[in-house]
This record gives sequence, structure tokens and C-alpha cells, in this order.
Amino acid sequence: MEAILVSACLRGVPCRFDGRHKVSSEIEEAAGGREVVLFCPEVAGGLPTPRRPAELVGGDGHDVLDGAARVVDDTGLDVTAEFVDGARRALAAARNAGCTEALLMPRSPSCGRGAVYDGSFAGKLVPGDGVTAALLERNGIAVRPAPGV
Repeated sequence: MEAILVSACLRGVPCRFDGRHKVSSEIEEAAGGREVVLFCPEVAGGLPTPRRPAELVGGDGHDVLDGAARVVDDTGLDVTAEFVDGARRALAAARNAGCTEALLMPRSPSCGRGAVYDGSFAGKLVPGDGVTAALLERNGIAVRPAPGV
């Protein structure tokens, strides 16, 4: 059976920065009957739940992977290494399961696709991708923001 990588918070795992989940009732339909591989890159990268909110500073996830931007939390702590490690672990999980597509949490500094928060912690969105979304895309895994969230 074909598999799809899905942000764990979208299926009820309480792994978001605030210790909650963000269940989307539209995930099952979007997964299209494929085997769902749940993954939270931030937890896999060693960050606790709950944790301080983090945003991309100086660019998006592609820029982070290129060493030109960082991920920082709202206290100024640099958590770039944890986000990159989590992205690498997500890619490994996707490859191991044979995933060719991922449904990820919109706007997240890890999972965002197409739009992410701008690093000001003021709720402003800018075009771009999260760190995990960028790494998956660079490795041929199609990334879509999850519907309904």
C-alpha cells in the first residue's frame, strides 16, 4: 500500500508547541486511503512538548538548510539545530515508508508550505516553506498543506 507522511498533530497527537493537537477532519479524505505515517519533526529533533513558539528569522526553511537563516523561539533561543535534525528524521521516515507525498501543518516553521510566520511573533505570514517541508521537497517528496486547518 502507498504511504503518505502526515504531521502527527493533524491526527490528534498533542505535540504542537502549546501541547495541543490540531485535528483536521479532512485529513482522512486527503490521505486517500493510503497508509498514514505520523511524524512530528520538532519532537523528533529533541524539542519538548509543550515548548516556546518558534519562527523562521532571515528567510524560510530553504534558507535555513542553506545556512542563511535561523529558527528562534520567542525568547531568542536558537533552535535551528533541532529543527534541521527533525527535518532529517522526517525525511528518513518518509523514505523508509516509501512516501512520495506529505500532508503537513500549515504555517509551521517545520511543516509550513507556501506561507510561514515572518519571525516577528506578530502573526504576520510571508511566502515560504518550513524546514521539514523544504527538505522533503528538495528530496522529491511532494508537500501539501493539510486542508481544514
